[in-house]
Parts: sequence; structure tokens; C-alpha cells
Amino acid sequence: MPKSPRFPPSSISRATRSGSARVIEVLAYPAVQLLDVTGPLQVFATANEQVVEAGGTPPYALRVVAKDRSRVAASSGLEIATEPLPRRGRAPDTLVVAGGPGVDLAASDPALLDWLRQRVKKARRVASVCTGAFLLGASGALDGRRAVTHWSYCAELAKRFPAIRVESDPIFVRDGSIWTSAGVTAGIDLALALVEEDLGRTTALAVARYLVVFLKRPGGQAQFSEALSLQSAEDEFGALHQWISKNLSGDLSLSRLASEAGMSERSFSRHYAKATGLTPLRAIERLRVEAARRMLSETRLPVKRISQRCGFGSEETMRRSFLRVLATVPQDYRRRFGA
Repeated sequence: MPKSPRFPPSSISRATRSGSARVIEVLAYPAVQLLDVTGPLQVFATANEQVVEAGGTPPYALRVVAKDRSRVAASSGLEIATEPLPRRGRAPDTLVVAGGPGVDLAASDPALLDWLRQRVKKARRVASVCTGAFLLGASGALDGRRAVTHWSYCAELAKRFPAIRVESDPIFVRDGSIWTSAGVTAGIDLALALVEEDLGRTTALAVARYLVVFLKRPGGQAQFSEALSLQSAEDEFGALHQWISKNLSGDLSLSRLASEAGMSERSFSRHYAKATGLTPLRAIERLRVEAARRMLSETRLPVKRISQRCGFGSEETMRRSFLRVLATVPQDYRRRFGA
């Protein structure tokens, strides 16, 4: 295997020169998502390689821990070697809680939750990857905090743990000493941010380059999902959203929407904003962006034609909406996700 690209010795932190490694613990359990464990681990391992190549000592000591097991089978079937849950000794610098199909069963284990609560108090910082936020939520660690999880589980996280302020779009969220990430590979983004905080931008950028990923990827996870902010209102306004999606280039005035919902304009505006957190105008914009997003990735229609079909009226209007909703422009979106 070729050596990792080197960076100047002057960029190595004092901690790496003195040899005081930060302990990173990754909590795993049966049916954990493999990438939730290995993605962040590889970021920290590559940071170790980069620093050693530049003449320093490894800044991280990596451990995967699990309850009463020496091996854990991930949801993919691959087994991961683990250490027992630490009960005493040196506290971890960073505790990372992975997600996966087995998270609900793990979150129902009183002994594991008790260990997690104690470990959260001892660690300098805590992070969850993907649905690992549900395990942190069950422990109470996220109460009163901002957090994110996989886009398809944001509404469920908010419903199950009302004390959490769930944000559906960010790739990761930091609230004090607790970090949470969006789905699966977003754990790599989060780990790169932790490396940048610990060792500086130069080291984090070298790690990102070696792993062939963005140090800070463009846009949020909304660009991978479907109408994120409207999911929580499907029970009340799901039929209306379907009607809007079929009539994006038609009459979508407030009076027409209220009529379709069977309400007065004033009542509709009030109930809709309460259910979605958005005005009807902003919701229509998101549904138009969602329709355009699909056309950009699944067809070869010109951008101008897509803007007309989705009711934007012009390419410029669509470009501004994409920037506002997805933090990217239509052309860049097509380059990344086009068939």
C-alpha cells in the first residue's frame, strides 16, 4: 500500500508530539450499521497515519466496545472484533455511538443505557452516527439539544423524543460537547470535523484528500431525501401535498390551496404553518425543488424545460430556490446525482 500524502511537520499539534493519544470509543451492538462504525474509525486511523508520516506520534487510540461480547455481527453479516464495555480506568476523549437496525433493541437494554449515561458524563465529547441518535435520545443525553439523524428517521426521532430539537437538513450538528450526524456516510463528515477541531484544518484536509472525500461536502442531506420538512405533516396534509405535486405548474394560490384543504384561507394558513413549520409558499417551493431534483437525476431534460414543468417559470428562479433549499445549483446537482 503506498504511503499517505505527507504534510509539513510544523502542522503537527503539540499533543501528537508529546504522545498523549486521545481515546476514541465506538459503541457497537448486534445488527449495527457497518459503515457507522468503520467510516469514523477510518478517518481517525488515517489521521494517525498522516501524523506518523509527518514525524509525530499517533494522536488517537481506537477502540470498538460492546456489551458482554468479543465480537458483534453487523447488519451486513460481517463480524466486528470488540472489547468489553469499560467500567473503570481512563475516560474516553470521544465516545461515538453508531446506528443501525439493531438500535431499538440496544436502546431497550437498561444496563446498556445506564453504562451510556455514565460514559457520556465522563467523555470530553460525544457523537452519534445516523440512528445512533436514538440510543443517545433514550439515554437522555440529547434532551434540550439540537440534533440530526438519517433523513428518513428525523420525524420519528422528533416524535419519540419531544425534548430533542431535531434539525432535518444538516450533515452534522454540534450542540456543546455533543455531536450528531445524518445518515451513514455522514459519520465520515462528522469524524473529519472532529479531526479538524483536534489537529487543525491542514491535517483534516490531508485525511479527506487521502480518503477521496469532501472535507466539507456541499449542501445538506436534503439533497438526498424527499421533501424532508413536510414529512411530519403527512397525516393532516398528505393528500394536499400529492395534489400540489401533480399541479406544480398550475394555480397554487392560497385561495386554491385552502379550497383543496376544505378550510378558509385564514384557518388553512394557521393550521398549515403549525403542522409543517412552513408557509404554504415555502412548502410549494420545496415540493417544486423535489420534483426538479428527481427530473435532474432521472432524465436528460434541459434545465429550462424542467424549470417550466415544475412551475418555477424561469431557470433563474429555479436556481435561487435550489440554493435556498439544497445549498447547491441545478447544474451541480445533476453532475453529482444524474443518471
